[in-house]
Amino acid sequence: MRIVYCGDVVGRAGRDAVLNSLDALKSHYKPDVIIVNVENAAHGFGVSPGICRDFLDKGVDALVTGNHVWNQRDIIPFLNDCKKIIRPLNYPANLPGRGFCEVELPNGKKILITQVLGRLFMEAVDCPVQTLDALLKNYTLGKNIDAIFVDIHAEATSEKLALGYYLNGCVSAVIGTHTHVPTSDFRILSKGTAYQTDTGMCGDYDSVLGFEPDEPVNRLVRKYTGGRLVPAKGPGTVYGIFIETDDKTGLAVAVEQIQWSATTPGG
Repeated sequence: MRIVYCGDVVGRAGRDAVLNSLDALKSHYKPDVIIVNVENAAHGFGVSPGICRDFLDKGVDALVTGNHVWNQRDIIPFLNDCKKIIRPLNYPANLPGRGFCEVELPNGKKILITQVLGRLFMEAVDCPVQTLDALLKNYTLGKNIDAIFVDIHAEATSEKLALGYYLNGCVSAVIGTHTHVPTSDFRILSKGTAYQTDTGMCGDYDSVLGFEPDEPVNRLVRKYTGGRLVPAKGPGTVYGIFIETDDKTGLAVAVEQIQWSATTPGG
């Protein structure tokens, strides 16, 4: 199975970068599944149903979110209605939405997609390991599921790495998001799980994590919050990861960082 995952989409620059690149990404990578993180797609904080539909209408197979999933209030009923968007699995189970989805390909193969929040330097949530264990006990890679993709949305690199090694050999991929900075440690772990600490963001990189630099710099200097964070409006770059899995085992056989822009496609 060939999987393309696009990192945190930040504002219009990120939305346009992904939407305008999807046809070229499909042509270049020939993915079976495309997953996009829409965590910051609506003016930098959360996502709206309309933005979700824009991605789904362009052929994206699944959408994941993160700790800003609740920021746009109109997304809450959409989380229940749409089976192609997930919120973090380790939020309390009685909250709207679901923490995983299965995507069935035209050839009958299936991929399980799920996401958990980290707990170091993040808000209080349920244990990511226990919630994943409860979900994954229902699946055996290479038997009743053909691929398993896990996003860990977290601050701490150590927590992401630890989860990668914990799930090594049990899932196809453990990919980190949230910090918006692409890391160079993409690889296949010893037991066959693709891993990257953070796949980076889709947005304007002439920025502070996708936002115009003025307010982050002011906060650094003043030491208190004074103004609003505004998404940067320059040309966006798509950062993500491409993963290919073995059809028999479901484990990764290839992994490649995606860096895609209008000026340097595929670069």
